[in-house]
Amino acid sequence: MGTSKKRLFSGNEAIARGAYEAGVRVAAGYPGTPATEILESLAKYEGVYAEWSVNEKVALEVASGASIAGARALAAMKHVGLNVASDPLMTLSYTGVGGGLVIVTADDPGHHSSQNEQDNRNYAAFAKLPMLEPADSGEAYRFARLAFALSEKFDTPVLVRTTTRISHSRSVVTEGRPGRPRAARMPAPDPAKYVMIPGYSEARHEFVEDRLAKLGEFAESFEHNRAELRSKSIGVITSGISYQYVREAAPSASVLKLGMCYPLPAGMMRDFAARVKKLYVVEELDPFIERQVLAQGIKAAGKLSRPGFLPLTGELDTDTVRAALSGSMVQAVPGRASGIPSRTPALCPGCPHRGVFYALKKCGYFVAGDIGCYTLAHAEPLSSVHTTLCMGAGISQAHGMMKAIDASGDDTSWMKLAAVIGDSTFLHSGMAALLNTVYNRGSGVVVVLDNKTTAMTGRQAHPGTGATLAGDKTKHTDVVDVVRGLGVRDVTVIDPYDVGALIELLSSHGSGKGPRVIVARRPCVLMERKRPPKPFAVDAALCVNCGDCLDTACPAISRKGEVVTIDPAQCTACGICAAACGAGAIGAL
Repeated sequence: MGTSKKRLFSGNEAIARGAYEAGVRVAAGYPGTPATEILESLAKYEGVYAEWSVNEKVALEVASGASIAGARALAAMKHVGLNVASDPLMTLSYTGVGGGLVIVTADDPGHHSSQNEQDNRNYAAFAKLPMLEPADSGEAYRFARLAFALSEKFDTPVLVRTTTRISHSRSVVTEGRPGRPRAARMPAPDPAKYVMIPGYSEARHEFVEDRLAKLGEFAESFEHNRAELRSKSIGVITSGISYQYVREAAPSASVLKLGMCYPLPAGMMRDFAARVKKLYVVEELDPFIERQVLAQGIKAAGKLSRPGFLPLTGELDTDTVRAALSGSMVQAVPGRASGIPSRTPALCPGCPHRGVFYALKKCGYFVAGDIGCYTLAHAEPLSSVHTTLCMGAGISQAHGMMKAIDASGDDTSWMKLAAVIGDSTFLHSGMAALLNTVYNRGSGVVVVLDNKTTAMTGRQAHPGTGATLAGDKTKHTDVVDVVRGLGVRDVTVIDPYDVGALIELLSSHGSGKGPRVIVARRPCVLMERKRPPKPFAVDAALCVNCGDCLDTACPAISRKGEVVTIDPAQCTACGICAAACGAGAIGAL
């Protein structure tokens, strides 16, 4: 193709390019590492409507609506986001599609930025949907294009699974010409396909089983399931990033590389097994492929058949795979590469969340936390996040604790229990939790950290920012208005840099009727990136070396011997350390 050119793309950028060339019309998602850049990249292409939805469930429903209207659509999310979207996912397996519908799930082996490392290949088997798994950016690009065609051919949503290494590693992609997105239209009524009441869903379930059988037959000739025959002494069945580790660890081994990890080609696997003397299955996390191999009566060494062959947790790497294939048993999660200096994650200098958690600790609160940058406040010296489950769960957990203690007959009116949640997470799934607390006559303190962005994943827009993914101005949703609309009477807005006022507020009793919501409002310190005219410093003559300023956990503050210093290059002059200093030894230079 005359317009083709080679580009160095990350896996996320490659998926976006492939979807664009496939003629995707609508894309929706919620920011979550390692998937975030898919939507950000798609938003740059002309003719593609891309949005940050309020959560992943809504994103998949938006994409499915576009599909029903005949457009090609994509929903992208990190692995735990598919949990949120699993309700529509399971029924979409029954309804099928109009235009091609592709769902990207970006898994996180090693939980680099996640609360777990679940293996979403299991969703393919659970929902009985085909799943493609690219091994590099080139395949991510090709599989994104191919997934839309498969979706329409088999009347099914298609899952594309990546992992952190695929999402963020770069390799060469040869671009093609973008396809012309088909025109969307008002769909003709088809209740037997799209209205999933029992009378219709029974027939659609039969369709799903028939479709799965046809997909199994298709997998046998699928060009991206391929046998690479080399030495007959060792054969390896693998997929995704694990394929790269196998090729580096055992370059002479024969490999059955699976581009479609569900359903698997049973006949191809049996034929491959017959061609090698010793068969291994190499995969990260769950023994997902191995279960299917063993179910076919094929003998293979893997995590199930040889416990300790490979770890069940964490990422693999070349050395781990080499040791396993050479006969060494790998009992533990592979360690990180040596020689790389460790860096303890910390809230940024000047982060407005720091003042909130410092005050919560000073006031002796037990804190039910949530998903966001502020989870880092669990670590010393702040040590003020005590639970983290999933998006929106902090408010629900605090409500449950209160109700349990209240039911035990203890007085909860003076309990120091707080739920803390970010503004983006509140709009994602915290609203329902707060409504539940109000409806069920709950109480306690809820702190909404309103920093006007989705900070943890790179400062993406959400309804509370007044801007869309494309940067267009839109209706600004005020958290305070939402909280009051949910029935909360006791609402206070406060600047989290005003630590004294925060401590006073958290120490007071409040109205005592219903939940008490504190909105700690100040933009993320990285939004403006302004250097303070006068960074703070420690007056050595006044400093009593008590260490109270160190309890704020600011990376700009450190103790060198018996002297506490503030790095002027990092200081943002937020004043939180000055508020913590009882000796009055900290101020502007």
